[in-house]
Amino acid sequence: MRPGVSAAALRALLRRVADEHGLDLDHAVVATLDRRTSEPGLLQAVAPRTPRGYPAEQLAAVVVPTPSDRVAAATGTPAVAEAAALLAAGPGAVLVVPKTAASGATVAVARLARATRVARAMRMARLAVGMAPSGAAPDPSSDTAPG
Repeated sequence: MRPGVSAAALRALLRRVADEHGLDLDHAVVATLDRRTSEPGLLQAVAPRTPRGYPAEQLAAVVVPTPSDRVAAATGTPAVAEAAALLAAGPGAVLVVPKTAASGATVAVARLARATRVARAMRMARLAVGMAPSGAAPDPSSDTAPG
């Protein structure tokens, strides 16, 4: 998400994606680019969960259906939301909602390939949400500038 995106905007996007796809994202794992995990809007939107952060290099290694040169120029990886969702969901994860953008943020959802017996018993999250900047405006505090 872009710096300064509000918790309300993020919650609205998550609600929209959940409603459109019949998903319960209340307990989903949330992941994004490592330098975005401390964004106040994100922290407020997903509380009490703590977002997982992945470095651009790790996100760039994930094969996604909709990579973007513009996102790569701004963040150092051709995909953030889809790649973060897949990484957070673990090996064999399946993308169930491709990137969806609104209000300065992008969301994608991946499903764990197989929930463990412990996860099922504890009713742990079986979904992971990846969040990213919408429009991939460069972060002025970032070392990565659009090329």
